Amino acid sequence: MLNVQNVNTYIGRKRLIKGATFTIHQGDIVGLIGPNGAGKTTLMKTILGLTKFDGQIQFNQQPVTENQHDALANVGALIEHPAIYPFLTGQQNLALYAHDAADRQQLISELGMTDYIQAKSKGYSLGMKQKLGIAIALLNHPQLVILDEPMNGLDVTATIGVRRLIQQYAAQGTAFLISSHILSELQKVMTKIVLINHGEIIVDQPIVAFEQLHHQADKLLTEDFSLTAKILKEHHIHYVLDGNAFQINHKNSFEIQDMLSSQQIHIRELTPVARNLEQLVVNILDQQRSDHHEA
Repeated sequence: MLNVQNVNTYIGRKRLIKGATFTIHQGDIVGLIGPNGAGKTTLMKTILGLTKFDGQIQFNQQPVTENQHDALANVGALIEHPAIYPFLTGQQNLALYAHDAADRQQLISELGMTDYIQAKSKGYSLGMKQKLGIAIALLNHPQLVILDEPMNGLDVTATIGVRRLIQQYAAQGTAFLISSHILSELQKVMTKIVLINHGEIIVDQPIVAFEQLHHQADKLLTEDFSLTAKILKEHHIHYVLDGNAFQINHKNSFEIQDMLSSQQIHIRELTPVARNLEQLVVNILDQQRSDHHEA
């Protein structure tokens, strides 16, 4: 659906996005993550044809250019701040963009905006404005929705509501590109991760493959705790205790299984230790930083 190929984005002569390449398919929920200043918002603006770039961007096989936005007719977006008119009511703001009154009312209800939708939006709180911006992005059942920090200013109830709405639309075929610094929330919905740092995409993977590849610790539980500890120490294998279980480096797992088998110690459990997305991302960025220093 969206094909980004070797895209470079410039502000003046400075290159902010460097050779970005990735694809988004129907129904994908792509999490675009990275540190502050990594280029997330710039990349989103580039996809929308709002910045100077070279390389190729295609949406449904139609080219997107800096001056030609026809290909983006079926794309909804919320970038940085909701584009709303303060002296219009929320209802009037939605009416400017909506093709279908029933669709508009459905979003008002789903996002919990009924109580204030007839009030002028200049009096809205940050969370109210954010929900209105999300509603505008979702109007008319777009094929692709680009959301920059959509959870910003939302309370817990609203965050859960937006998350469900994203999953509901994705199940119907809408694709999403979402940036957020709240990685725990993003982890609950995204099907693919794109990690960007210093303007370069360093990870582009389905989230399941990413989590499998980067889990680094296993939980080991055996029928003989004392003998297992003795064997691990004798072979200088590092472990951390978690109750009666050992937390071991995943790369040592096969070696440890062979050792325990030779001593006829039965393994009761050997499972990956779940790590949250934030830990995984920090580990990758730290590794990249140390690789650059060594280079």
